[in-house]
Amino acid sequence: QVQLVESGGGLVQAGGSLRLSCEASRLTFSVYTMAWFRQAPGKQREFVAAINWYGNTAYTDSVKGRFTISRDNVHNTIYLQMNSLKPEDTAVYYCAIDRSMVIHTTQNEYDYWGQGTQVTVSS
Repeated sequence: QVQLVESGGGLVQAGGSLRLSCEASRLTFSVYTMAWFRQAPGKQREFVAAINWYGNTAYTDSVKGRFTISRDNVHNTIYLQMNSLKPEDTAVYYCAIDRSMVIHTTQNEYDYWGQGTQVTVSS
């Protein structure tokens, strides 16, 4: 069973930065797309960013220019560098993997999920 383990969440003041990591293990496929989603209290889970095997990326509008997604294919790990954080970025951030080269922004396209890591931005 594929496992995804997120790390790097925490509490930060508005304007600060955090870097999330997600390592995938027990992979049974060699090409895939990985993404970050987030879920704030009382809200639905939403797409944040994704990166495919070739390094193509996609971002939701609210994080463009502030967040950067990257990946290390050797270590099956992706990162989310989050700068200029705002209180509205507060959420549980989930890593997901899709056995596809296509970047999808809907959660039902993703096959496996991590447990999530909490990001809290204080004002």
